[in-house]
Amino acid sequence: MRLWLIHPKYLDCKGLIAVWREGLLAKKVLEGKTRGYTNHPQLKIFKEHEKPVDLINAYLFQIYLEAQRRGYSFNFSKIEPLNLKEVVTVARGQLKDEFRLLLEKLKTRDKKKFEEIKNLELDSVEPNPIFRVAEKQRF
Repeated sequence: MRLWLIHPKYLDCKGLIAVWREGLLAKKVLEGKTRGYTNHPQLKIFKEHEKPVDLINAYLFQIYLEAQRRGYSFNFSKIEPLNLKEVVTVARGQLKDEFRLLLEKLKTRDKKKFEEIKNLELDSVEPNPIFRVAEKQRF
């Protein structure tokens, strides 16, 4: 399961479809409707939120909006549309690591998307709009 923290606009077609499907699976896990994946590390950020199902719905809504922008037809009835903005803080370093991982995948999977985003400054990579970026992590 991969629930990208980076903005869905950076994902290629396969990545966007995969994050939608995996996000729907995560939603079922958070709703207690499946036994598998309950301790998956990608769910931690959602499980720690006071309203995890609301957060995953807001996350999926942002994925849905990106799909709409591209002309894809994701099934809107699968989510509760919540337009939460900047609810959870994520580290800049985490976004950088994710973006590097995406670039590695795109080198072989979608060369056009790779060429489109490969020169972005890592410090300018945007998160999914439900996340805000902490430039420096506190310990």
